[in-house]
Amino acid sequence: MARRKRDKLQTFGMRHLRYVFAAADNGSFRRAAAAVGVQESAISRRIRDLEDALGVALFVRSNSGVRLTHAGRQFIARTRKGVNQINHAILDAASSGRGEVGKVRIGIFTSLATGFLADLLRAFVDNNSDVRPELVEGGPAMHIAAIQHHQLDVAFLTGRPQADRCDTLHLWNERVLVAIPESHEFSGRADIMWSDLRDRHFIVSESDPGPEIHDYLVKHLADLGRHPSVERHAVGRDNLLNLVAMNQGLTVQSEATMGSQFPGVIYRPLKGEVLPFNAIWLRENDNPALRRLLSLARTMSRDLNAIEAPGLTFK
Repeated sequence: MARRKRDKLQTFGMRHLRYVFAAADNGSFRRAAAAVGVQESAISRRIRDLEDALGVALFVRSNSGVRLTHAGRQFIARTRKGVNQINHAILDAASSGRGEVGKVRIGIFTSLATGFLADLLRAFVDNNSDVRPELVEGGPAMHIAAIQHHQLDVAFLTGRPQADRCDTLHLWNERVLVAIPESHEFSGRADIMWSDLRDRHFIVSESDPGPEIHDYLVKHLADLGRHPSVERHAVGRDNLLNLVAMNQGLTVQSEATMGSQFPGVIYRPLKGEVLPFNAIWLRENDNPALRRLLSLARTMSRDLNAIEAPGLTFK
């Protein structure tokens, strides 16, 4: 029974989905038919055939039009994503075949406000107008899995990432900063020691890079023999720093975020703490745009290491 149902569903194609989308968007079969240029009976019949094959109603019919059922909303949400991916794949393949454009898919884990990564991507775009960069935010585990499944070309991550079939390249370092309220007792200091933080309350975001920051704080503060106080909040970076300004806790972040200032928040470097940043990519990835990006990254990294980087002044 299940196999017969699956085989029957495989006979339905993009036309059925097009009619379902049109009906959902227009709220009636009549308006959907006008939008796609077919008879209303064709819309109604094909949607009914699809519902029969699925064994569930996608629409509630009434004299005033149609509306999606709960099952219909779920079906629309998932199938739209799939159709959009297919359309993007068709456009990308056609463009690449004509030699018009390439694409490099980049996983990022740090702010693009300032710093090496921001400079790298700007320079790459300026010198490669035929390549479209696609940025994806996320954590290390997600990015590495995406690279291994050919869903990302490269990711720029903290630490020393390692993964099967992947190569890595150390590119730059950033200092670790403690974000504190302007009125905090540490505001007059040039830097902060780990020992100064042993009894302090910290806040981090539940989303990336919050979990990694949480683990970073727990590791270093536990080394001092204290159980750290770290509270997670379901907010992004901007609202997290607003909480810092309201004296709800301290947080830490990398040096690149210094490009974004928040009222009531100042930054002090954590003495002796440096985060290494590495590129990681699949060894067998032959995307020419990726190779160009890595070549530029190597050049810029060598240039950066050949000169003494000027120090930042912390407000």
